[in-house]
Amino acid sequence: MKISKVISILVLLCFVQMSFGQKTDLKQLIGKIVEHSTPIEGINIINNATQVATASDAEGNFSMMVKEGDVLVFSAVNLEPLQHRVVSGDLYPNVLVVRMTAKEVELKEVVVNENANITAENLGIIPYGQKKYTPAERKVYTATSTSVDKLLNAISGRTSMLKKEVNVEKKEALFRKLEYLFEENYYTDRLKIPVDDIKGFQLFCVDDADFAVSLNSKNKTMSMFLITDLARKYLTILENEK
Repeated sequence: MKISKVISILVLLCFVQMSFGQKTDLKQLIGKIVEHSTPIEGINIINNATQVATASDAEGNFSMMVKEGDVLVFSAVNLEPLQHRVVSGDLYPNVLVVRMTAKEVELKEVVVNENANITAENLGIIPYGQKKYTPAERKVYTATSTSVDKLLNAISGRTSMLKKEVNVEKKEALFRKLEYLFEENYYTDRLKIPVDDIKGFQLFCVDDADFAVSLNSKNKTMSMFLITDLARKYLTILENEK
């Protein structure tokens, strides 16, 4: 009976020692996730071996307890998924730099208009020779074309001016945020925006309500997702202007 108890105790001690040994195999891994040298926030990281998950912070940093041979899976909505097998050189005090790439965006076929001679005059919408106004000129003309319009414009002019100043200030603030969010090569290499059109594209982006929300909330992952679609639209506009 005593021998049986001794054997049971020895087996239990061996089990505890093995379990403790497995836990002590885990070591800290510190990493940083970037895309074209830009830190990425909100990337999901999961250890396939332990099923432990975490996410990168605003600077693209993350940490996780791992052991050599574990496979880490990195994923996000707008980025290509990536797997990495842990090796000894990845572990603390070293820092594992994970480079992810954005999903490719294929532009739809651009159709060249062969009916360039079709105009509003040819279709009889406006008379031949009528003066054509730009959108801004048309607003001024409409606002001053009647005495009632002149009166209303004079009454509301001060309020309109103040509202315009507020909107301009908000857009300037968004534009400054966007200027520091991505490097120039992100626009030219990833989004395919010509270098001379980057500023125009940035102004185009801050006019988008959803993109403005992502900038104000500092959600870089959402900004990267939205800017990809905005780039496609902007490139289409540039192509149509040629």
